Amino acid sequence: MSQPTLTADYTSPASEPFKVAHTLPSISFPASTADKSSYLKALRASVADTQDTINKELTVRMEQDKARDAAAEAKEEENYGEEVQEEED
Repeated sequence: MSQPTLTADYTSPASEPFKVAHTLPSISFPASTADKSSYLKALRASVADTQDTINKELTVRMEQDKARDAAAEAKEEENYGEEVQEEED
């Protein structure tokens, strides 16, 4: 029997992907009440940690998006009223 794992994968065309994974304790069947409680406690802790990690990662990406948007807006303001020629490769 394989070890149960809680995983979350994030992909986006605009930023780097990330993955969060937590290995959970094995549980035998039939499981005792203590085993079930232990498993659920580990699962609850893993879910909370996964949510925390996802929130931190997405906050970083939101800040990067804001900085990118601010730079684009500043460039647009700088070129306001001027004809801007696109650079050719």
